[in-house]
Amino acid sequence: MEENLNIPAHVAIILDGNGRWAKEKGMPRNYGHMQGAKAVEDILVDARDLGIKYLTVYAFSTENWSRPEAEVSALMTILRNYLKTSIKKSMKNNVRCRVIGERSALSDDINAAITELEEATAGNTGLTFTIAINYGGRDEITRAVRRAAKKVESGEISADDITEEMIAQNLDTNYMPDPDLLIRTCNEQRISNYLLWQCAYTEFYFTPVAWPDFNKDELVKAIEAYSGRTRKFGGLKT
Repeated sequence: MEENLNIPAHVAIILDGNGRWAKEKGMPRNYGHMQGAKAVEDILVDARDLGIKYLTVYAFSTENWSRPEAEVSALMTILRNYLKTSIKKSMKNNVRCRVIGERSALSDDINAAITELEEATAGNTGLTFTIAINYGGRDEITRAVRRAAKKVESGEISADDITEEMIAQNLDTNYMPDPDLLIRTCNEQRISNYLLWQCAYTEFYFTPVAWPDFNKDELVKAIEAYSGRTRKFGGLKT
């Protein structure tokens, strides 16, 4: 079956349901987040094996800071550990790692770990794995427009020079194509401020499966659904 799939070049995922999954098992929310991190590692390998070129996951949003302090602290600890162990695994699997989002709010050690991971994997030629940390679509667009405005202010360009292409080049994701397929787990059916600009023509797939239970079979189901759709760009079918 897999050989007949139309494999999307770029898959973006909203990792939802870690806390609810843990609660159903009588475990603390942090246990769900830890299992969710392990699920990311597995799906990364599955995506590579299926031929996906870009995988982007929503790890921590700009809105997540409003969660209970203890949960935020636990998420940051999980993130620290994940970043530290990712270099060895990424080098083994020829994965290039990138991080998008506003880094100024992150701690110095996390920023240092991000830089180390990106630099260590920069020469890898396989799947590009992007982690969205302290990321929000509106914040990203605001930052991109602000950069363009500063160029107008300095006289480098005029207001008429600002185009969609210029804004896209100033987004965090300027190194990769827009997502072909967006997957959201645990039956939530909203975009939650994720890749707002980039998802203009993205196909959406929603599943009731909580993220820790999302595996290769579920990924294949999502791609099967994607493969069965006729995509349209400005009214043109592809």
